[in-house]
Amino acid sequence: MFAVLHVEAFALQAALRAGPPVAATRPAGLITGLGRQTGLGECNRAARAAGLSAGMSVAQALARCPALLLRPPDPAGEAEARAVLLATALTLSPAVEDTAAGCCTIDLRGTDPAGRRGAAEAAVRALAATDLEASAGAARTPRLAAYAARWAGQNALPGGFLAVEEEASFLAKLPVDYAEPTPAQAARLAGWGIHTLGELAALTAAGLTRRLGREGRELWDRARGGEPRPLRRHEPPAGFHATADHEAGVETLPALLPPLQRHVERLALELQAAGLAAGGLELELRLEDGPPHRAHLRLPAPTASAAPLQRALETHLTGLRTAAPVRGWSLRVEAVRAPVRQQDFLSGGLRDPHAFTETLARVAALVGAERVGTPVPTDTHRPDAAALGPPPGLLAEAPAAPGGVIGLPLRRFRPPLPARLAFAPASGRPAHVWTERFSGPVAEARGPWCASGDWWEPARAWARVEWDVALAGGGLYRLLGEREAWFVEGEYD
Repeated sequence: MFAVLHVEAFALQAALRAGPPVAATRPAGLITGLGRQTGLGECNRAARAAGLSAGMSVAQALARCPALLLRPPDPAGEAEARAVLLATALTLSPAVEDTAAGCCTIDLRGTDPAGRRGAAEAAVRALAATDLEASAGAARTPRLAAYAARWAGQNALPGGFLAVEEEASFLAKLPVDYAEPTPAQAARLAGWGIHTLGELAALTAAGLTRRLGREGRELWDRARGGEPRPLRRHEPPAGFHATADHEAGVETLPALLPPLQRHVERLALELQAAGLAAGGLELELRLEDGPPHRAHLRLPAPTASAAPLQRALETHLTGLRTAAPVRGWSLRVEAVRAPVRQQDFLSGGLRDPHAFTETLARVAALVGAERVGTPVPTDTHRPDAAALGPPPGLLAEAPAAPGGVIGLPLRRFRPPLPARLAFAPASGRPAHVWTERFSGPVAEARGPWCASGDWWEPARAWARVEWDVALAGGGLYRLLGEREAWFVEGEYD
């Protein structure tokens, strides 16, 4: 069993996807030839519906359809679109042939028959997400599969896929031009009243050979769908990278995003076909003047999806300023094996680390990078001393609670309550406490507990005094003295 991925009007679609977005309902055509030989080449579905066809002059086409959008061939765009098509085909099977421009043949031996339709329809959707309108077909031979893919695209079958089961009935409805006869052969077959492949296949091979020669026998073989054959296997790329040059320097970095995102879509498909993920991105911007800008974009978690990679590039370019216009760029993906981790009920991992990281980047752009992060303890004995560090992609498990009685829990006030204290003249212990919430005489006090540190750095030096007090009216509190001021730090439960 073989499958074919087919992109109709491939050169035109490649040229359209390389430029600004174009609505699918707008007629478009490809310009071919030079000077007086300039004419209309491939046409999209909207152009054909407007009565246009390949071979018309540009003047004739514009006179018939003034809204026609004309595009010249784009060899670089065709090469990128071809790489996207091959990467998508490799997600179906490792045995892939680059048959022709816009056509890939896949050997489905060894794949699950029950999942072939779903996989083919998923491949068509993946190509549509990259602005390549494609269709797929499956059959006993590569040529029959190509016929099925072409028929599914021209007739807009659901899912863009057709599997040929009854070959005779399928060939009976296909026009003769599917077998690619020469103009002379097509005229002669029309004179015989033969208009479908089924009618052509019903002739005898010997009789057709006597009338049309060896080319007639080859045409008859194509009309019957050919025979299974070994594929000329396409070797997948050894690395995952993309590069482009711009004739005119790009002065606004957001203008680089569309071509970058197009290439990222292809790189993501190649990663998926290889069963790998992106652990990071290395971006190089070549400037008109001065050294290039190089950046390593760390990803919060390995991924083979295009959307997180595109958003990481967008976040980086949005806040970037270069000293000169950009003349070209290179992008390389650090391929890694995606980690497989057993999820459990108590797992603390982030559900979407990429979205979390992108949100942090936007917040940092608003409030400053130094104000965004995860609190981590600093190397000091000062209570509550912490600094902001990068957030982890996986939250550490909470340590087990120590056994035994460890004392009363302290419910801390955030921030601590300002307080006024009166001390006993004889003992120097707190005798009365006043706050906005409560006040009263002290029935019992324990302390003081003094702590200090960082005295060798005046800007960071600290000192504090703590008392535990029980008020006569009830309540057990911790008092804190710091910088000649007193606070109630918390209440014991």
